[in-house]
Amino acid sequence: MKFTNAQEVIEYLYSLPHLHPKNDLSFIKRLLKELGKPQDKVKTIHITGTNGKGSTSYYLANLLKKAGQKTGLFVSPYVYRFNERIQLNGEDISDHDLVNTANIVQAASEKIKRQDLDFSLVTFEYEVALAFVYFAQEKCDYAVIEVGIGGEHDKTNVIMPEISIITTIGLDHEQIIGPTIQDIAREKSGIIKHARPVVLGNVPQDVLPILETKASEKHAPVFRLGQDFTVQVNQQIIYQTRQTKLKFNLRPQVEAYDIAVAVKAFSLLNLKLDAFQIETAINQTTIPGRYYVLQKQPLIVLDGAHNIQAMTNLLNVIHAQAQKRQGHLYVLITMMKDKDLEQVFDLFNSADEVLLTSLNYPRVAKKNDFPISVQRRYNYEGDYRTGFTKLKEKMTSNDILLVTGSFYLVSAVLNWKGKCDAS
Repeated sequence: MKFTNAQEVIEYLYSLPHLHPKNDLSFIKRLLKELGKPQDKVKTIHITGTNGKGSTSYYLANLLKKAGQKTGLFVSPYVYRFNERIQLNGEDISDHDLVNTANIVQAASEKIKRQDLDFSLVTFEYEVALAFVYFAQEKCDYAVIEVGIGGEHDKTNVIMPEISIITTIGLDHEQIIGPTIQDIAREKSGIIKHARPVVLGNVPQDVLPILETKASEKHAPVFRLGQDFTVQVNQQIIYQTRQTKLKFNLRPQVEAYDIAVAVKAFSLLNLKLDAFQIETAINQTTIPGRYYVLQKQPLIVLDGAHNIQAMTNLLNVIHAQAQKRQGHLYVLITMMKDKDLEQVFDLFNSADEVLLTSLNYPRVAKKNDFPISVQRRYNYEGDYRTGFTKLKEKMTSNDILLVTGSFYLVSAVLNWKGKCDAS
């Protein structure tokens, strides 16, 4: 089979299964070996965490690019189009390169399958292979690799990174890598490698020993937020170590953690950037689908928060904004049906007007997938466009409309509205 255009590649990818019967790395390792181990031809930084791994990946990639490094970036999910998943120096992979790379991966996969009928790939394995082949072909100096889910068993965990990063740990994907937060910490600690530094972000104290024990076993130096480097948020974000003090434009507290982790990791690579260049690179970084301001008056914000930790952080910021503006908060939300739906909805204030919606995607919750208590509390509008329009029509200039719960919903609204600049 030979692909002729990008749409064929993407349709084929999404026709593949999502999970193997056994949760190991044997299939992806076999494929990468057939491809000549492209993952070993590029220096990598490996990033996991319940939240913040995407933002940290973007900040770090921008710092590397600013330092003159040819920089690959592999992230998920995408907001506008699939090509965002694989980037080079801040540019999405072109359709032409996506097709060429996919044909290389497909040829290797078919060759193995002729020898072993039981060999198969899941969607994410194929995507990981695409990224590594592309970065190797482009002779990247560094590639920033965000895990899909977890760490130890994640399909990206086939690298010996220069640095490992664990941004934070909370409850998400418990069915796959849980059920407890300790189980999740153990799974995420799987990206810690022998004698390679690990940078830890805002990690809960009760799971810190699990990560530190793994680092000790691996003789991996640990650099901890709050101990080896600090970050404070006032009128600016202030990052400090014993030797360094940097100031960044104000962003939400959780973004400050991600910035601090990215800056610390970058400093360990000993690449030359002065303070002004570091501050500029961070300030210029935009994170797709994270606190994206679609409109300023009245304020419309899109954010892909999709678990308890992320939603708590987001609502802290949004509720503070609503209070400051003396306005009302409207929320358009859908979520994946496998998330902690009831607990997330407990985070809203009684005054918030929340409208449930859905998308034409198998994992997205439909009306009856929401808990009965949530269905009773809030109205449902199956078409997100109708829901968005209804809420927007109710708003006065002081109000806020928040679109959240899923990157799929953020993506749908952005693609419907087009790439609007804040106005």
